[in-house]
Amino acid sequence: MSFASIPDHIAIIMDGNGRWAKAHGLKRIKGHEEAESSIHASVEFCGEIGVKYLTLFAFSTENWNRPKAEVAFIMKLLSSFIRKNIDSLDESNVRIRATGRLDDLPYDARNTLEKAMDRTADNSGLHLILALSYGGRAEITDAVRSIAEKVLNEELSPDKIYENTVQSHLYLPDVPAPEFLIRTSGEQRISNFLLWECAYTELYFTDVLWPDFRREHLVEALEEFNTRNRRFGRIEAGGQ
Repeated sequence: MSFASIPDHIAIIMDGNGRWAKAHGLKRIKGHEEAESSIHASVEFCGEIGVKYLTLFAFSTENWNRPKAEVAFIMKLLSSFIRKNIDSLDESNVRIRATGRLDDLPYDARNTLEKAMDRTADNSGLHLILALSYGGRAEITDAVRSIAEKVLNEELSPDKIYENTVQSHLYLPDVPAPEFLIRTSGEQRISNFLLWECAYTELYFTDVLWPDFRREHLVEALEEFNTRNRRFGRIEAGGQ
C-alpha cells in the first residue's frame, strides 16, 4: 500500500470508549480495555508505512475529574499495557515517549513509563508518544512560566522572546508539529490537545468509535489527507 504523501507526525484523539461500552451493554472500563486493540493496529500500521511520530491522547488534565475508580483503572491499564507490550515494541524498534504533566501520574504508572522510555531511548523507528495528564493550555502555561523564570533571573531578555523561544520550552521541543490529527467518535473539536502544535494541522473527524478503529480506517483517513492542499498561508502559482 502506498500514498503520495505520508505525514511524518500523526496525532490521534482516541475518543468513544465509554460510548462503545454503553452500546455493547458493558461497563465503561470495558471500553478502555477494548481500546488496546486499536492502539496495536495504529502503531503497527504507522510503523509499516513510515510515519515517524504517533501521538495518542491517552489522558487529559481534565480527565482527573472523572470518578476516582475509573481514573485508577485507567492508570492501572496504562501500566499493564506497557508491561505486556514493551518486549514487542522494543523488538519493533519503537521508541516510547510521553508528554504532559507526568509528575501527576501515580507512582506505578510513572515508574513503568519511565522504565519503558529508558529501555527504548535508542530505538530509531516510530516514536510512540503518549499524552498523559496532558492539556494544551497547561503546556503553554508551563512554557510561559519557564520563560518568565529565565527573564526574572536575567537569563533572557523579553525582547528576545520569539515563537521559537516558546517552541523550545514546550514539553517535547524536538518533536515536529503533527501534519494530521484524527479524532474518533464523531466529535468535531480538538479538546485542548496540542493547541500550539496544531496551528497548521489538517483535521479529520470520523464517526468510528475508538475501540472499533482499525487499519482500514487509518487508510481512509490518509486517503483524505492526500486530497488536502497544504498552503500554509501561501498563494499557489497562478493563484489570485
